[in-house]
Amino acid sequence: MTTSPTPEASTRPPRRIPFGLVVLATALPMFMATLDNLVMTNALPAIRLDLGASIEELQWFMNAYTLAFASFILMTVALGDRFGRRTFFVGGILLFTLASAAAALATDPAQLIVARAVQGLGGAAIMPLSLSLLAGSVPDRRRPLAIGIWGGISGIAVATGPLVGGAVVDGWNWNAIFWLNVPIGVIAVPLALALLPNAFGEKLRADLLGLVLAGLGVLGLVWGIVRGNDAGWDSPEVLLGLIGGGILLVLFVVWESRTTAPLLPLRLFRDRSFSVANAVGLGFGFGMFGSVFILIQFLQIVQGYSALEAGVLTMPWTLAPMVVAPLAGAFSPRIGTRNLIVAGLVAQATALFWLAMTMTAEVAYAELVGPFILAGIGMGLVFAPSSTAVLARIAPVDTAKASGANSTIREIGVALGVAVLTAVFTGAGGQLTPTGYVDAAIPAILTGAAVIAVTAVVAILLPAGRLARPRRQSAAAGHEEAGHEDAVIGEAVVAEAVVAEAGA
Repeated sequence: MTTSPTPEASTRPPRRIPFGLVVLATALPMFMATLDNLVMTNALPAIRLDLGASIEELQWFMNAYTLAFASFILMTVALGDRFGRRTFFVGGILLFTLASAAAALATDPAQLIVARAVQGLGGAAIMPLSLSLLAGSVPDRRRPLAIGIWGGISGIAVATGPLVGGAVVDGWNWNAIFWLNVPIGVIAVPLALALLPNAFGEKLRADLLGLVLAGLGVLGLVWGIVRGNDAGWDSPEVLLGLIGGGILLVLFVVWESRTTAPLLPLRLFRDRSFSVANAVGLGFGFGMFGSVFILIQFLQIVQGYSALEAGVLTMPWTLAPMVVAPLAGAFSPRIGTRNLIVAGLVAQATALFWLAMTMTAEVAYAELVGPFILAGIGMGLVFAPSSTAVLARIAPVDTAKASGANSTIREIGVALGVAVLTAVFTGAGGQLTPTGYVDAAIPAILTGAAVIAVTAVVAILLPAGRLARPRRQSAAAGHEEAGHEDAVIGEAVVAEAVVAEAGA
């Protein structure tokens, strides 16, 4: 194994770049990728009408991106370490921008699905490498501030995505949500080339076989679930997807346990906090975002709101995490990550049960505000503490891979959730019409709520995650067991550990 030049040479720019410009160069592409995926959800009804897409194709508009992103995120981190992080970051921006133009020009569902998959490849390079490059481009003392701004910009994209999507679709057309990315990409590429260093990491052999086994395995499972109702659950097509996908994932685990440079180091799962936190990420992505896929279309298809109106009406849900997540991160060392995560999951499960029990074609919006707010609070309570729990006991040398693994597992949960809950919807006779939607949407949302509730029970297995008081830390300095229980640190400290590895 060979290594790159010294960290100082590879992670520090040759000249001092203004702090604000560095943040802009790294956060702008991240904002573009985050906003695009959320804007897409609110545009689904308009795309369905214009392209004549089926419910199955609507799933692939989302899952093509999600699966490509999840499959390649760990690989792009490894390739960025080997060949230059800025190189792959810029390549990801270019790919995402070109794919956005292709998506805007799509005239049938198949073209849009392919373009979305290519967007996912670009996003897999943009999202992890933007934080890595930010870490290596600012002074150590300003890293927490830079990360806070970077996270805040991501939060703005999450909160405003449905609103922006609705405004663009109503004011222009659905194609414009993709055209928006083109000028951003044109600006972002020269900014990155001019302002960011081409940092390197460990030059490990790329685990291409692991990439193929994992990617095809997850694709097979999702394909089988998506096609189950239409093709028949006992059809060769579906059985091949489900059984073949399962076998490929087993082979992936076997291979990762034997290769010298694994895409996903299985030794990370020996840590209880890491393993349980990833199980939480999988269940959270499955239950919550699968339910959102069903709910986001209810306001437009059933209740007749425009895309912009639907975006405004969901703001109690989307804005709540912006307020709650920073507070949860700040208080997690005192309250404990486990308590916050369990409370957040319980709140989300309750909100989804509440929505399912309230949902009718004529339900007044006022009756939806309460569960929307509760769901947003629950999401905010899970976001920051779960990131802390993932990295709490991971050695600095492994934080980048651990974070990438968590993103991968969470996105796989999103893809499976959309596929399974839509299968429940279609299996219950659901149709994308005002009269054929609600009765089938209710069991789908209840399924999502049940998954979140089970995830809350699993989250109880997390370590308490409280930061020990200074007096207790001193008294227990030599006791490994106590150190394990109190090892979870605050979000800012974890972020510092992440960027220390990312910039190394």
